[in-house]
Amino acid sequence: MPATRFHRATVAIAGVLAIELVLAACGNSSGSGGPPNAAPTDHALKLSFLQDPGQPPDPDIYYAGQGLVLTTNTYEGLLTYKTGTATPTLEPALATSWTESPDHKTFTFKLRQGVTFHDGTPFTSAAIKASFDRRSAVNQGPAYLVSDVASVATDGDYAATITLKQSNSAFLAYLACAYGPKMMSPTALKANAGSDNAQAYLTTHDIGTGAYTLTDAQVGSHYALKVYDKYWGTKPYFTSVDFPVITDASAQQLQFNNGQIAAILHDLPSSAVASYLGDKKYASYTLPTMMSDYLYLNPSKGILASQQNRQAVLKAIDVDGLVKQAYFGRGVKANQVYPANVMASQYATQQIGFDPSALKTIAASLPADQKTLTIGYDSSSTDNQLVANLISAQLSSVGLTAKVQSYPTSQIFGWIGNPDGAPDMLATLGWPDAPPAYTWAHISFDADGGLNYLHCSSPAASKLIAEGLPTGSDQTFSDAAQSASQTGCWMNMVDVSDFMVAQPWLKGVENAHVVSYPNTLLLSALTVG
Repeated sequence: MPATRFHRATVAIAGVLAIELVLAACGNSSGSGGPPNAAPTDHALKLSFLQDPGQPPDPDIYYAGQGLVLTTNTYEGLLTYKTGTATPTLEPALATSWTESPDHKTFTFKLRQGVTFHDGTPFTSAAIKASFDRRSAVNQGPAYLVSDVASVATDGDYAATITLKQSNSAFLAYLACAYGPKMMSPTALKANAGSDNAQAYLTTHDIGTGAYTLTDAQVGSHYALKVYDKYWGTKPYFTSVDFPVITDASAQQLQFNNGQIAAILHDLPSSAVASYLGDKKYASYTLPTMMSDYLYLNPSKGILASQQNRQAVLKAIDVDGLVKQAYFGRGVKANQVYPANVMASQYATQQIGFDPSALKTIAASLPADQKTLTIGYDSSSTDNQLVANLISAQLSSVGLTAKVQSYPTSQIFGWIGNPDGAPDMLATLGWPDAPPAYTWAHISFDADGGLNYLHCSSPAASKLIAEGLPTGSDQTFSDAAQSASQTGCWMNMVDVSDFMVAQPWLKGVENAHVVSYPNTLLLSALTVG
C-alpha cells in the first residue's frame, strides 16, 4: 500500500484487533462468573485438533506440531526430556541408564525390563536396530536423526551399544526429542511390512510402548486413544482420549466454553488469548517452549538480492509493536538468533536494532516497479496473518508497497531446495527438532536444512555448524548464528510460549508439558481435581 496510507492502515489493524478482543470477550461472557463446567466421571478426556494434523501418526513420518500429542503418547524412545521445566533435561525412558564416550561416538544403554509393545510382545534390545532400520527405510523428514548410526550391538535382551559413523554431540538429544526414533515392535513391523515398510498399517494403528494406543484415525474428522492396560509406567487417570477435528477456531472455543472439550492445546488466536486471560472461569497456562516466530527473506527476489537491502528491511521492522499486537500474553521480543531455551543468554545475541532510516533511503531511490514486496504466511496461522499485515504497514511507511499472501503448509515446505514461486518474505512459526543448538542451526541455516524455506545460505555459518557438531561448543554455534544473521535472510522476531486453556478441573497441565515438545502434553500426567 502507498506510504500515505500507513497511519490509516495501522489504525485499521489496531481497530480490528480491538474489535476482535471485544467480540471474543463477549463470546465468553455467558460463562464468565458462572459456575465452572463439571469434570467427567467416566475417565474420558475430550480434546480437539484445530484442522487435521496433516500427516499420519507414524513417528517416522510425522514432522509437524499438533499431531505430536498422538505420537508422543503412543510411542516411546530410549530417552526422554523432563516435564515441567524450561531447562531441557535428559531422563530415562525405555533405557534406564546410559554412557557416552568422550568422542561422542559410542553410547551404551541398559534397557528397561517388563515392557511390552501394544501387540503384546516384549520390548528387548532387538527393537533398537529394527526401529532404526525402519526409520532409514521410510526416509522421511526425521530420518536424519539416525543417519549417523553405524551399528547397534546387543548384549543380551537388555543392553545395547550404539556406535556412530562420526562424532555427534547431539545424539542423545536426538534419542529423546519429540521427533526422535521411537521403539517399534519388530514382530509387528515384519507382520505388517507390506511393500511400504508398514506405512499403510501405521496410518491407523500403532506398535509402540506408550501409555496409550491409537484406536481411531479418520483424516479430517476424528482421532482417539485408549489406555494400554499393560503399560509399564504409572497408570493414567484418563482411560480414553477423543480428538474431534474442528475446522473453525470460533467453533472450537464455543465447544470449550460449553464444557464439551477439556482443553485447547494449540493455535488460539491472539484475541482469544486476551479473552481467556481475563476470564477466571477457565485455567490459562503460558508454558515455556522453543518456538519462535521467524521472518525469512528471499535472497533471489528483487531488492532482497542485496545483503545490504535485506539488512535494511529487517531493521525497519518494529518487533516490539508486533509482540504487543499479535502475541500479547504468550510471546516476548526475541533477543537471540536461536529460539528461547536453546542457549544461555550471553550467546547468539541478535543485533538487529529498529532503525527504518536506511530502508527509507533505499526505497526513495528505487523505480516504481521495484517497490513492491509480497509477505507470505502459513494459511493455518491467524497470528502470522496479523504479523504479516503489521509488517506490511510498517514497510509501507518507508515507501514500499507490501502485499500479504497466505500459503498452505504443504506449499511452504515444497519451497525447500526449490523456492520457485516463493514470496519475498515469509513469517512463520518454527522450533528445533531437539534442544541442542546444532538442530536449529542445521535445519535453518544450512543450504539443505529442513526449514530453509527460501534457500538462503552462509558458507561461514555452515562451516561453523559442521565444526560444532562433534563438540557441541556453545561459542561455535553462537558464532554460526551471528554469521547466519549477517546475511539478512533470517530474523527471530518473537519467542513464543505454548498458551493453553483448560477447564479448572483438569489438573497436572504444567507437569505434563515438555519444553521441547510444542503443542502437546503427556496425557498420562493429567488428572482431575
